[in-house]
Amino acid sequence: MMDMKLKKWYELLLVVVIVILINILAQYFNFSYDLTSDKRFTIADSTLELVDKYEDPVYIQVLLGEDLPAGFKRLRSSTLDLLKELHDRNPNIIYELYDPNDGSPEETKKKQKQLIDEGILPTKLQYFDGKEYSQKLIFPYAILSYGTRKLVINLLEEQQLNQDEEIVLNNSVSLLEYKFANGFQKLSFERRLKIAFTEGNGEIDRPHLMGLERELSRYYSISRINLDTFVSIDSSFELLVIAGPRTKFDQKNLFKIDQYLMYGGKILWLIDKLNPDLDSINRNKFFIPPDIDSGVDELLFKYGARIEPNIVMDLESSSIPQVVGMQGDQPQLQMFKWFYHPLVSSKGENPIVKNIDRVNMYFPASIDTILTESIVKKTPLLQSSKYSKLQYNPMRLSFEILKFQPDPSKFNKSNVTLALLLEGNFESAYKNRVSAEMKSTLEQLGVPFREVSPDTKQIVVGESDFAKSMVSEQRELGYNMWDKQYYKGNKDFLLNAVEYLLDEDGILASRSKELKLRLLDTVRTTKEKTKWQLINIVVPIVILLVFGLIFNYLRRRKYA
Repeated sequence: MMDMKLKKWYELLLVVVIVILINILAQYFNFSYDLTSDKRFTIADSTLELVDKYEDPVYIQVLLGEDLPAGFKRLRSSTLDLLKELHDRNPNIIYELYDPNDGSPEETKKKQKQLIDEGILPTKLQYFDGKEYSQKLIFPYAILSYGTRKLVINLLEEQQLNQDEEIVLNNSVSLLEYKFANGFQKLSFERRLKIAFTEGNGEIDRPHLMGLERELSRYYSISRINLDTFVSIDSSFELLVIAGPRTKFDQKNLFKIDQYLMYGGKILWLIDKLNPDLDSINRNKFFIPPDIDSGVDELLFKYGARIEPNIVMDLESSSIPQVVGMQGDQPQLQMFKWFYHPLVSSKGENPIVKNIDRVNMYFPASIDTILTESIVKKTPLLQSSKYSKLQYNPMRLSFEILKFQPDPSKFNKSNVTLALLLEGNFESAYKNRVSAEMKSTLEQLGVPFREVSPDTKQIVVGESDFAKSMVSEQRELGYNMWDKQYYKGNKDFLLNAVEYLLDEDGILASRSKELKLRLLDTVRTTKEKTKWQLINIVVPIVILLVFGLIFNYLRRRKYA
């Protein structure tokens, strides 16, 4: 009996010793296995390759302190866990916590002022500490320093209207790796990459593109160029953005764009085929939108894309207000779904669009793919829902359609492509069209004609207004002035598109760890509303009654 007791004590002591040893070893060795389906907690190879490049120290200050609500503590601990893994991979990644709210009131005020002067703006946080509601300023940022270069990362995603804070924090945690990988990449650049916006052909003016340019200027040098003033487009511009031209490019400028692509340049096309106008519809009760001929069709056709002269209507759309009556001298407004302003998404796996919120577009046109002689990969990025239809010009736009319930059977087009990615070696639209004399002239100018491009990329979108910011209301990119909502997908799509076109390290793939957005089928939910209400309310009650009757029957049978 004594031997049995001793044996149990020895076993207990052995377990305690093993647990202590495991805890000691865990301080020196990190091991984890990612069981998630999308490998959310596995650092991407592209991120590790970026980290491996640094032979000199990169200093990182995380500005999230200790005294935080639970959700923000999770954001802080996830940030520190990620940085610890990166430090274990490369000891030159050096990080520390820096709490701007730590210290006396005078010290705290001084720290906060210094950060605000550097453009690092705080977030006002209101939370319940168990006794009362408290309010404090927090700085959800990380500051990266490498030599003389410095970069600030915002760790907290923007909170959208009516969006739960927990969802925002989950999204923020999911995007941590991408944000740090992006920061490491930008720090490694010897110079800022250059992006050129064309002007001179009725493109979107600078004030309306200020929101997009401001976001891009955080990492890139932004320029505006009039093609008439250049013999050729300088290859030092890594990306050319052609945003909403309203007048036709002449052949000389189209040739310059073509040769820019042939020399390996990247292009983002935001092209409108029609010019609809809500004010004109409201003023005249109807409007027939005029065509827009920007002259780029021949280039895009040769590269593998064709923007159709139509408008895509979709039952999944944002809303516009309409006057439905008067109360005294005040008009009574009601919101109606406006099918010409679709909310579009993508089911694709491309990191540009994977898991981003829906994009709010305005009178978009569909895009078809064209067979090309060279090998070009064509990937749809944004597509309409399965409840959409095409309306071709000439068409009569009117608010009369709002008076009637839409018939879903007439919206029988599905997954219409509205944005297209083209990748590969493109043939020049001027192949076999340039005379020997012109070729000789080009060679004398130092820009010999090229018939085929190296491997490069371009993105074609059949609409440009979704890239605008509302100047009159001083609103940011993605704000819809009619339903007063922000559509974060607009900004995410454009920034991801630019990132993808300029990304040679493949870091955008790490962005796919963002939480998936699962959208409701609004047409089906409306049609089957009663059915699912009955299932959710009646079925549980029936199950309880059946269970009670069976239980009561068995009990009576047993004790009768």
